[in-house]
Amino acid sequence: MGIAKALLLCFLGWLGGVAAAEVGVTDNSILIGMTAPFSGPSGAYGLDMKMVINAFFRQVNDAGGIHGRRLELRALDDGYETDRTVANTRALINQEKVFALLASYGSSPTTAAMNEVFGVAKVPLVGTISGTDSIRQSPRDHPNNRYMFNVRASYANETEAIVNQLVSLGFKNIAVLYQNDGFGKSGLDGVVAALRKHNQVPSAIATVERNSVEVSQAVQDIAKVSPQAVIMVTLYKPTAAFVRAMRKANQKPQFMTLSPVGADLLVQELGDEARGIGISQVMPYPWNDTTPMIREYQKLLDRQGKSSYYGVEAYAMAKVLVEALRKAGKDPTREKLISSLEGMHNYDLGGYRVSYSANDRLGSRFVDLTVIGSGGRVLR
Repeated sequence: MGIAKALLLCFLGWLGGVAAAEVGVTDNSILIGMTAPFSGPSGAYGLDMKMVINAFFRQVNDAGGIHGRRLELRALDDGYETDRTVANTRALINQEKVFALLASYGSSPTTAAMNEVFGVAKVPLVGTISGTDSIRQSPRDHPNNRYMFNVRASYANETEAIVNQLVSLGFKNIAVLYQNDGFGKSGLDGVVAALRKHNQVPSAIATVERNSVEVSQAVQDIAKVSPQAVIMVTLYKPTAAFVRAMRKANQKPQFMTLSPVGADLLVQELGDEARGIGISQVMPYPWNDTTPMIREYQKLLDRQGKSSYYGVEAYAMAKVLVEALRKAGKDPTREKLISSLEGMHNYDLGGYRVSYSANDRLGSRFVDLTVIGSGGRVLR
């Protein structure tokens, strides 16, 4: 009986050790999940991000990994559709058994995934292409937000910078085109709030559906007021369609748009017609090697692809995760990762800083204003 009992205790102890192992972590690897659009109108955004993250993970792995463990990325295509994003997030957590999530995409998709899946499952997500307020609320008041770590500035930060610039130039007739989803509505709210500070309101407001380029009604609605400027809270394909249609209607306002548009993709879509369009940016200038993080990013790319704001943002997201994993120690758990992230106060990634605390998930307030010049060059 003594030997049997000892064997039983050893067996139970072994089971306890197995059970205690963190999901997604083995002796040799850490599995990270990603859901983003790799197909459809927004597919180019996600493909750029995934390429950069894979390249950075390879670099980290070649240098010995994270405390001897290799980083592995499991990436699923959601087509920038909320239902697919929620389903992918559920699959990554429940079936793929990832340790953490990285680089999501879109305001409505990320908000739904946070409230329905990863927030409930207590799995942290580092970075998403979204500046909506819904994922920036204090975890003290919104428990699911504890698991969302933003790396970029908010749409409120971007729209305020745009509005302040236009008002400083004397513009008083400012219209808004927004995408009819969480992204667009958050941007619209930001524009309205920023204009209110200057005792102004939008002279016209029009909308376009997500993943659509049907802008004829929007052009009619906005052309009626002959605006001096139009702030477009849209992605590159509807933005291009709207700009072309407005100019065809003999409307030539100052066009402004937000960072998610993707400057390089907008130039690719519009060609010379992109000249003069202003874009707010939430990452350092990708073509300036005076910033240490940009030098690292450019060296990482080498011949793998062209520099882009989306690429820089993916690099920043991945770097935040990797630094936090290193600080989490040799036996990482999700709670240790969260504590490590919350300890990143005004953390310098190399000329770009992020900051978190137990009740702060804003990440950054950095905004830069750029304009598309001749030959499609993005100018500061």
